[in-house]
Amino acid sequence: MRPSNTDFSRPQQIAIGNENEGQRIDNFLISRLKGVPKSRIYRILRKGEVRINKGRIRPNYRLKEGDVIRIPPIRVAETPFSGPPPALLARRLADTILYEDDELLVIDKPSGIAVHGGSGVSRGVIETLRAMRPEARFLELVHRLDRDTSGCLMIAKKRSALRALHELLRNDHIDKRYLALVKGKWKGGERRVKAPLHKNTLASGERIVRVEPGGKSAVTVFRPVRRYPQATLVEATLLTGRTHQIRVHAAHIGHPIAGDEKYGSAPFNREMRELGLSRLFLHARSLCFRLREESDTLQLEAPLPGELERLLKDLGKATGKR
Repeated sequence: MRPSNTDFSRPQQIAIGNENEGQRIDNFLISRLKGVPKSRIYRILRKGEVRINKGRIRPNYRLKEGDVIRIPPIRVAETPFSGPPPALLARRLADTILYEDDELLVIDKPSGIAVHGGSGVSRGVIETLRAMRPEARFLELVHRLDRDTSGCLMIAKKRSALRALHELLRNDHIDKRYLALVKGKWKGGERRVKAPLHKNTLASGERIVRVEPGGKSAVTVFRPVRRYPQATLVEATLLTGRTHQIRVHAAHIGHPIAGDEKYGSAPFNREMRELGLSRLFLHARSLCFRLREESDTLQLEAPLPGELERLLKDLGKATGKR
């Protein structure tokens, strides 16, 4: 159950039960310390101010039943997510549900909406859903999408489902496919990109990811779907789930994604803007998995948004005139 208390000015001591076993300590703190910026949470972890069984731990430590967590006093200036969500945002999300049962909610996240609040964003998908469903005892993000990426986003409605889905993700048992428009005419067929990624956080809080030998293992499979004179629509399959992975891997092989202001090509982006593109052309198209061995296979698909379909039609018309 989500805690309603937002006064963290006193130290907390929490005993972990089986419902939180296997959860990463950073994710546990993010879900518990509502209104505390993520940067603050990671700072107290790095400094060793959060203790488990009286010892220091890393942000990726996974909780065990019986662990005792000590959280230091944290002062929060305000609770930015109180009150009802903006009506327009609530209506947009209410119309995006692709699938729902007792354990899982899957939405077609619109581009331009962050999955959670923080870093200048007052409210994201998860805070809005919680405000829309005050009776829900548990709503947690299973994974994340970049703010400008649209498509399939999973939200767990039970702790047991969250644990099961994280296990599937760790073992590559969820088939996640994306569509992206990339610069240039793709040569050849399927290409497997295996390039380690290192994440840096600038003083401003902006995250930058680079291909570096000492980075974390990352693998993306790209497959051309449709070729145009100046661009190619590709399907990208994630075999690992690193921050900005598809965007960085696409740029690394010389095919940056259209509309990518961070890793992309400025001339290519200008050309696509002239054709009407006003966002990142990256869409989480489909998910395929079985939650448990005895469960039916779920095959879910989010249609390509209208603005992206229109761009492809315009590119096709231009191709036909050549």
